Parts: sequence; C-alpha cells; structure tokens
Amino acid sequence: MYSKLPKYRYNKTLDLLKKVIPAPATILDLGVRNPFSEIMEEHGYTVLNTNGEDLDFLPEIVKNYKIDAVTSFEIFEHLIAPFNVLRAIECDKILTTVPLKLWFSSAYRSKTDMWDRHYHEFEDWQFDWLLEKSGWNIKQTEKWINPIRKFGIRPILRRFTPRYYAVYAERSEKT
Repeated sequence: MYSKLPKYRYNKTLDLLKKVIPAPATILDLGVRNPFSEIMEEHGYTVLNTNGEDLDFLPEIVKNYKIDAVTSFEIFEHLIAPFNVLRAIECDKILTTVPLKLWFSSAYRSKTDMWDRHYHEFEDWQFDWLLEKSGWNIKQTEKWINPIRKFGIRPILRRFTPRYYAVYAERSEKT
C-alpha cells in the first residue's frame, strides 16, 4: 500500500511534525482520513479527521474536537475562505502545508473531480499573512521540492524549485 505514496513529502512532513508537536498528541487532521493519518498513528499520535464537510460553509466544525493540535496537509488551497477555518480553530498549535505557486505551472485543476481543484496556490508571504491575520504566530517554516521521475522541462524545474511550504504556528491573542 505504501509503495505508491509520496514518500519524500511524507517523510519531510513527519520529521517536522515530530519536532514541533511530539507524540503522544491528539491531532485534528483537516480533511478525510488518508494514508498520512495512518502514518501519524503509527508514530504515536491519536488522529481525528473531519468527515469531508465543506469547511467554507462549516468552519465551526473544528470546534467539535478536544485536541492538542491541528494539522492541515494540502487543504487550505482548496478553500475559498481559509481565513474562517483558521480563526475558528481553538487549540494553540497548527502544522500546515500548502503547495506554492509555481511560475512555470498553472494552478492545479482536475478535469474529472470538481472538488479536487486549487482555488489558491500561495506564495510563502501570502500564506504567512493569512496565518498572521487569522491570529497565528509563525514559529517555524520549511520548503521542499517535489521530485518526480519524468522527462521534460517542468520535471527538471521541480527538482530545484520548492513546491511545498510547511508552517508551524502557535495561537496568538485573537484580534
């Protein structure tokens, strides 16, 4: 099962998670249960997931969980208004990743799945601003590439251009 997973990205994410939110911890992972939910559990975390609710319409759903931290791995780019969910989170820690906007590639848009589309592909400063404006203090950031094994100009550029942006933040006083 794990052979087709994005091992590089998952390993980078897991290393950062262990550093900023050590296990054991109870985590609300935004989005439906996924292979990374299982990986977190294998490393000592208790993982709860949202159930596919549209977080643009129901941002308050995040208040229904007693948790130590929230994780959000490639979720906020799908939302029209991620600000509302970020404001609704009541715990003090968040670890989130988003795909960065790439100058050589347009935003992702599935041709077959109307939900699997990116409304936002952020530049790092835009995502930082969103977090700060919604009441979070950024404590640590990392970027990493998305190496793929294909031939062409874009696959070569992906080996050198960071694609994912990870941010660990703690709740500041709500403004």
